[in-house]
Amino acid sequence: MQNTPTSLPRRRLLAGSASALAAAGLASFQTQALAQAAAPAAKPLPGYAGFKNADAVIVHSSTTIETKRSAFGSSVVTPTNQLYVRNNLPTPPETIVADRDGWAVQIEGVKKPKTLTVRELKSMGLETVTMVLQCSGNGRAFFPSKPSGTPWTVGAAGCVVWSGVPVRDVVKALGGVADGMVYMTGTGGEVLPAGIDAKSVIVERSVPLAAMEDALLAWEMNGEAVPLAHGGPLRLIVPGYTGVNNIKYVKQLAFTAKESEAHIMSHGYRISPPGSKGDPSQPSVQEMSVKSWINSPIPEDGDQAAGKVQIQGVAFGGMNAVKGVEVSIDGGKTWKQARLVGPDMGKYAWRQFVLQAELPKGTYQLASRATDVKGNVQPETRGENQSGYNNTSWADHAVTVTVA
Repeated sequence: MQNTPTSLPRRRLLAGSASALAAAGLASFQTQALAQAAAPAAKPLPGYAGFKNADAVIVHSSTTIETKRSAFGSSVVTPTNQLYVRNNLPTPPETIVADRDGWAVQIEGVKKPKTLTVRELKSMGLETVTMVLQCSGNGRAFFPSKPSGTPWTVGAAGCVVWSGVPVRDVVKALGGVADGMVYMTGTGGEVLPAGIDAKSVIVERSVPLAAMEDALLAWEMNGEAVPLAHGGPLRLIVPGYTGVNNIKYVKQLAFTAKESEAHIMSHGYRISPPGSKGDPSQPSVQEMSVKSWINSPIPEDGDQAAGKVQIQGVAFGGMNAVKGVEVSIDGGKTWKQARLVGPDMGKYAWRQFVLQAELPKGTYQLASRATDVKGNVQPETRGENQSGYNNTSWADHAVTVTVA
């Protein structure tokens, strides 16, 4: 994220405060006072996410944790202890992962409906997929309208390796999808508040039936059991779709003729025009599209030394593989082709890119622009909407760095 200049009145206030401290003989506290005014104390990690690397994340709230842009590094897979967290409801109790293999999921809308435990699912098939997991609101902080919701910059995303049973294998074992079903609907197993309509709060999302082909019921993440913070003991994984469609603690997987009537589906996560509320007539936040951003160098690194600089970042195509990435050092006036580096882990994973540039002293606006294999190009501008969803703007994700 670009550094936000301190407003003039605020600069004067801070300067005045410092002068007052010095005049009062308290100059030794000046630096500390200024630092506290500029940078609020970091919030502690919530207990269920206590394993996270506190130096690599930003804790927005007890249910929203963002990966720092500087923490992505130069490897493809995002370490579990740095991956973002977004929960729509309070995290279930730790007891649900005490007997992981005993967790059960109800399969409906097939010719032979059945409730299956994780132990049984493990005997039905196995596959691994590497995919970008990204919150629908990633990039919301760049909207000038300041939509409500967590002000994510780039850190509500990561590239994750999931292992589990392909949904298509489970469906085949249960006789296939019942006639007339056109959606795959996942229901989360969070504990719901008492005394209210379950449909008003339950996490239940429907995606097109075609998404079943690459979907998993996953019990493993980055080589370990899926943590409670990320949906363990069992999570529905729908590659190419935004995070909310990847149902945590999945307790029911149903094939349905209609979309879920849960509020989070019918009115939530809709692309609503600014100033309006979500409703079923508006597009649902589902498939991701081509996107990239630069992770180094960034303003947080401080001034760069003049000379050779490795400009690097990540790019992904959502539903399609990345074909290439261009990088600009002048805010998009001119572009140079970057080089894709590291392993290609499939069309749903992101690719690392790098451009070596010779940068003399000066200020540079660094931007990246990705293209997928179908020719879709990352746009310059964001699609304005009420909730700040699906921001793929290369201009918004650009950074300004100084070379000294």
